[in-house]
Amino acid sequence: MQPLIELAGLGVRFGARDILKDLRVSLSGRTIGLLGPNGAGKSTLIQALLGFCPLSAGTASIFGHDIRREQRRIRTLVGYMPENDSFIANMTAVSFIRMMAELSGLPSEAALERAHEVLFYVGLGEARYRTLGTYSLGMKQLAKLAQAIAHGPRLLILDEPTNGLDPPARLRMIRLIREMKDSGEMHLVLCSHLLRDVEETCEEVLILKQGRIVHYSNLEEERRANRRFVELETYGNDSGFAEALTTLGCECAVAGAGRLKMVLPVGFELREIYRLAAERDLQLRRMNYRRDTLEDIFLKAMEV
Repeated sequence: MQPLIELAGLGVRFGARDILKDLRVSLSGRTIGLLGPNGAGKSTLIQALLGFCPLSAGTASIFGHDIRREQRRIRTLVGYMPENDSFIANMTAVSFIRMMAELSGLPSEAALERAHEVLFYVGLGEARYRTLGTYSLGMKQLAKLAQAIAHGPRLLILDEPTNGLDPPARLRMIRLIREMKDSGEMHLVLCSHLLRDVEETCEEVLILKQGRIVHYSNLEEERRANRRFVELETYGNDSGFAEALTTLGCECAVAGAGRLKMVLPVGFELREIYRLAAERDLQLRRMNYRRDTLEDIFLKAMEV
């Protein structure tokens, strides 16, 4: 299967400083989260892929098209929602989005039709003839999303799409991202400093630190692979309870009277704990059970 994005030793240097250093990875997921602390190089990577800044080393491809040689073709395939506003304030939303669709390769009439369609899709249909300078922050974010999808891209790159939004506006943006993901019509790369946005929308995650890749994984596979920790508090005769759990593959440690800490094996079902307790007439007073969250994964990557 052709990779969505392939980085082959990609490097970017500004002056004497290396911003991105020898990035090598093949990305093929439907939705990919791009994470990293401030200054990690996330926005620079996006700008390099789009041809906005020159490479100092290596190259990359999008849908097999080399970013050094095929920028015109790539820009017809990619939609980009930038972090910062890039509007012409005295243009109406429909005129601006029509212009952006034309710049992405659509004929004039088709671009106008798509401008109306995407503005209604994102919820700005009633405000499409207002000038962009009169829009609120939330409306501007939606307008940026609309221009990014107007030409029907195969890849949509979103740079901080919920930045500055209040809770209702954020939920609306997340709902739109999920709808586009579930439609199966395009791939998405979501760059965000909000782990919750990535966890709620993305299937895979790429983490940068100081211009280097420190982690790349499928989130669901990562969670399944992580060892699961459980703390139990019991009441009654727990003689033999730990030994019975050990025979099922659990790693058990007694943490005091009636307290047990365990590491569950892959595929272990929690109902087995309840079954063994019922067989021994043992009460389970408390059970804490957790898998690694994206925050756990991110913090571990930052320790590298």
